[in-house]
Amino acid sequence: MSELEKTKRTTITRLPKRGSYESETIHSILDEAYFCTLAYERDGVAFQIPTGFVRVGEKLYIHGSVGSFYMRELLSRKPVVSIGVMLVDGMVLARSAFHHSVNYRSVILFAQPELVSEVTEQYHVLERFTEKICPGRWADIRKPDAGEWKATMVLSFDISEASAKIRTGAPKDDEEDYDLDIWAGVIPTSFEMKTPISDPALKSGVDLPDYLKNSWK
Repeated sequence: MSELEKTKRTTITRLPKRGSYESETIHSILDEAYFCTLAYERDGVAFQIPTGFVRVGEKLYIHGSVGSFYMRELLSRKPVVSIGVMLVDGMVLARSAFHHSVNYRSVILFAQPELVSEVTEQYHVLERFTEKICPGRWADIRKPDAGEWKATMVLSFDISEASAKIRTGAPKDDEEDYDLDIWAGVIPTSFEMKTPISDPALKSGVDLPDYLKNSWK
């Protein structure tokens, strides 16, 4: 199992035992999450924006319109971007207000954006992006035409300066509080796909595809 080199930006100082620099751990969190937040300095002010992403190998990819101001800015300035991802696994209810917490898995990475200009890589990334959102979808849909490809920008970020931080388990109360008559424990949370809702404009006779029939169960 490979481990990323620690840097000043990725070294976890608060509760370092919860930190991980293992590529496998970082990749697994990125693969499960659907959205990230990109943050960078813009006009002397901190700026951030949420967006979808996909990991392919040792790179994280985002895509957007070539008319998007932040995509154009990332491409032209190539600032160091901080990218954050978090999955919430449970609400941790302690006996005291102070020790309430959250079970989570998170990743923070730092990288400069690079334009993906090679057509084969662009195609592969957008296919993987679509399949991450809905496995089986890419084979079923109309592929982008020349105009749509021209209107789309794909940027990549190396996953080489990153760390994960994870909390699991029960509440950690002060020793004297364990005798209190107060319920404590964890309320598990999860991301849930629900029953698909057909487009009101759906053509008559088009049934729900097989790859969606069990996606919410």
